[in-house]
Amino acid sequence: MSTRRWFLISGAVIGVALLAALYFTYDPSKAGFFPQCITYKLTGYKCAGCGTQRAIHALLHGDVVGALRNNAALPITLVVVGLYFWADFRREKAPRLYNALNSGTAAIIAFVLIVVWTVTRNIFGW
Repeated sequence: MSTRRWFLISGAVIGVALLAALYFTYDPSKAGFFPQCITYKLTGYKCAGCGTQRAIHALLHGDVVGALRNNAALPITLVVVGLYFWADFRREKAPRLYNALNSGTAAIIAFVLIVVWTVTRNIFGW
């Protein structure tokens, strides 16, 4: 592994650890310094990411049900992000997976799922 890649990975791990510590320590629904959703503030409709900060806080405290209540798409998103990282690290050993995940078709599927989730959560009040 090159030195540059090692520093990038180390920086990402440290950044995620610091963010996890922040979200573990402070509840985004009570602390005023967390960013608020502009879409929700302007329109009153929830975007696909609304509730993610509260869901992360709940997950870090072991409250899976609370996380699902705040944003049910978060666990699926975390699995997909993990899959992308795994495919990136194994891109030379598993190029078909890497190429499939980084294709136009995958981008279209992701876009459609985000739109469906956004519409569905606003219809049913999730």
